Amino acid sequence: MTQSSCPAPLPRRSVSGVDLAVSITALVLTVAMIATAAVLGFFSLAFLDHCPPESCSEEGAVDAVFNAVLIAAAIGAAGLVVTIVQLARRRRGWPFAASTFGLCLVTFVLGGVALNMAVT
Repeated sequence: MTQSSCPAPLPRRSVSGVDLAVSITALVLTVAMIATAAVLGFFSLAFLDHCPPESCSEEGAVDAVFNAVLIAAAIGAAGLVVTIVQLARRRRGWPFAASTFGLCLVTFVLGGVALNMAVT
């Protein structure tokens, strides 16, 4: 009888507990930031009645808030998927989760600048 020449499977590398904790924390903070920014952005739109009509663009303000929230939600969803895939492959996921948080933060800062420009 001949034996099969299949190599033994390599042992799977375990996911670091710190990597998993940092990834989960960053993603939870990202979701919390998106939810908070959405509420604050929509709340700020509720008080646009006091802005002067000659320099205020209600349409620009609405566009700034909606675009910032939608773009951040898309970034958050993509970052969540990439982080989960990386962790499933037993690779580092925290850089992707932290980058997702950072990109969402930058998106909301730019959305706030756009909102400020629309109402002043």
